[in-house]
Amino acid sequence: MHNPAPSPLLPKVAAIACGGTGGHLFPGLAVGRELRRRGCEVTLLVSSKRIDSLAAQAAGDMETVALPAVGLSRGNVPGFAWRFWQSYWLSRKHFQKRRPHFVLGMGGFASAPPVLAGGHLGARTFVHESNSVPGRANRLLARSVDGAFAWFQSASDELLARRVEVVGMPVRPEFLRLPPPAQARAALGLEAGAPVLLVMGGSQGAGPINQFLITILPQLLDAMPQLQFIHLTGPADLEKVRAACAGSGRRAVVRAFLGEMALALAAADAAVSRAGASSLAEFAACRLPAILIPYPAAADDHQFHNALAFARGGAARLLQQRALTSAMLAEEILALLANTERRSAMRQALAAWHRPEAAAQIADKMLHWSGSALSVPVSSAPDPAAPNLGVLNV
Repeated sequence: MHNPAPSPLLPKVAAIACGGTGGHLFPGLAVGRELRRRGCEVTLLVSSKRIDSLAAQAAGDMETVALPAVGLSRGNVPGFAWRFWQSYWLSRKHFQKRRPHFVLGMGGFASAPPVLAGGHLGARTFVHESNSVPGRANRLLARSVDGAFAWFQSASDELLARRVEVVGMPVRPEFLRLPPPAQARAALGLEAGAPVLLVMGGSQGAGPINQFLITILPQLLDAMPQLQFIHLTGPADLEKVRAACAGSGRRAVVRAFLGEMALALAAADAAVSRAGASSLAEFAACRLPAILIPYPAAADDHQFHNALAFARGGAARLLQQRALTSAMLAEEILALLANTERRSAMRQALAAWHRPEAAAQIADKMLHWSGSALSVPVSSAPDPAAPNLGVLNV
């Protein structure tokens, strides 16, 4: 029996591979929401890490699928390869139920299997590179995908894709509509009129940063007795930091993970943070001055290069962990909190890094580049033994 051609009114089907870290998941969520606004069906493919399951609760009506992929590191090559192929076949099996018209990989170890699986089934494929130095997965995938997006011009220059566009870094809509600082502080249980320092280490926390702040807490409060804290510790150091803040007598919000990050950034006067791309994009959107301490073991030292780009333009302060002392960090924090002119200049510099239309641009360009002559019949059942079709030329 002949299957009728698919109706052009049927929604486009999109898949976004964005697991592994909050830096991949949150921008993927932002693009997914824009695609939903355009009537697309969206599936988010994430990792099986707990942080992904927590953050994916914000997916709303987008389907989420957890994959077993793990990152590649010394000594785990067999495990990486096995989980990679498991993730590839799970992605392919899922896509065979409802073939995507296009697949977007947000970078990281969890993005490659779905992008490859989608391409092998005839979908258009795309990647987004959020860091100043392209990650290993995106460098390899860029050669075969239909298009690539980047935030930093330096990354765009290194991605060997058919098309590369510098579009900025997607952020979730809540970072574009911040409440006033006093309202955000009240919502978090803080004093509306007292200064706030935000301390964070990315979605996993950062042990060295946590320890630095425990050490310098008395010094900070001696100099600024009214200072309040929002400290996102990650799971390992939660109780240790919580005890230190409780002993200080000052108000503090201490959490392993905070879903209401827009409230935290709206409430803060300054931040101490790692230099992951998603955090930097949120600082830029919220105009939050920050002292950046890049994670020294990040692949290709990309956090250092992210932070350096911000620091060179006056949008942040850069401190390297290997040379940092508690006294140096305390001095930097107090100088930033005390100097309103410096914070104002940093906010102006941060504005240049914010592209509020990034998620919408990515959604629109993928739909435009995918075109109307799609190779994937949205209602047909694929042949499991079909040959590798490769990636279609645009």
